[in-house]
Amino acid sequence: MEKEDIKLTSSEIGTLWGEYINGTAVDIVNQYMLSIIEDDRIKSLFEEALKLFNNQKVQIISFLEKDGFPIPIGFNDSDLNKGAKRLFSDVFCLHYLHIMTLHGLLGHTTALSSSVRRDLRQFYDECNNDAKKMYHQTTELLLEMGHFQRDPYFYPEDRPTFVNGPEFLDGFGDKKRPLAATEIIALSLNIKKKILAKALSMGFSQVTQSTEIRKFLKSSQKTSDEQIQSLGNILYEDNLPIPMSWETEITESQDAPLSDKLMLYHVGFLLQVAQAYHGTGLATAMRTDLVMTYEKTILKNLSVTKKWFKLMTKYKWLEQPPLAPNRKEIAEDV
Repeated sequence: MEKEDIKLTSSEIGTLWGEYINGTAVDIVNQYMLSIIEDDRIKSLFEEALKLFNNQKVQIISFLEKDGFPIPIGFNDSDLNKGAKRLFSDVFCLHYLHIMTLHGLLGHTTALSSSVRRDLRQFYDECNNDAKKMYHQTTELLLEMGHFQRDPYFYPEDRPTFVNGPEFLDGFGDKKRPLAATEIIALSLNIKKKILAKALSMGFSQVTQSTEIRKFLKSSQKTSDEQIQSLGNILYEDNLPIPMSWETEITESQDAPLSDKLMLYHVGFLLQVAQAYHGTGLATAMRTDLVMTYEKTILKNLSVTKKWFKLMTKYKWLEQPPLAPNRKEIAEDV
């Protein structure tokens, strides 16, 4: 059977749908940021990002239309308030592109691992290559501008060593062991992502016209701040540097650049994606205090996400993904 005759599987449909919804959301934010960026080096990266997604969007639409699936609404120009005042600094925009590129890499890899059709695998390979290139470019520019905070350095051991007892797992008391390099990876990455979530929640809460949404965004900001502190304290207690926050990169503008729908969705998207990184951190944590911190973080995020879901459905902003056939209903119609 030729590849074009093979129908898309449920996993392939799901990944294409998710790539379209999330991609169009980030694309609109990128369009706004491009309109306010003054630094030509940063501007060129955003221009490239917009071009790359436009090509990906065309291909996603082609895949879905060929199998007769409706194109998701996602986000479009109606969610962009052109001419809005500057809400973010150029440096914040660059950090945003860097972090969202990391999310894109995870999304493309997940989609690739769920795809069987050759044309889809080739498509996600191309998406991954584009994202990897963008990751290198954003990293290099952040380093060049002196805004990339490296993770802690380690001094090399004389020789490999082995865990010699259950005390390796102890995370309480004065004799708990120092953090392992594998644990620091997840701590640092989770903190950086929460710094972005906090900053976006803060900026969006300034400009939304909805009292209800502003209340949620302030709550989300507070949750992110508490989690940054709880994870950061673990690094601090080991005399390790904590990633810097970006609150000072947000202006005092109250002019909304994006629709309430997009701003609320974006914060919820970050909450949901964060759970994957929390899970990775939990899986690599061997100290009991780390395990407990990640468990509390995951439970709190579930609670906040539930509130987000209620708001999105109340305003009928949460687009429904393709569902499996309801066999019970079909049988009743016979």
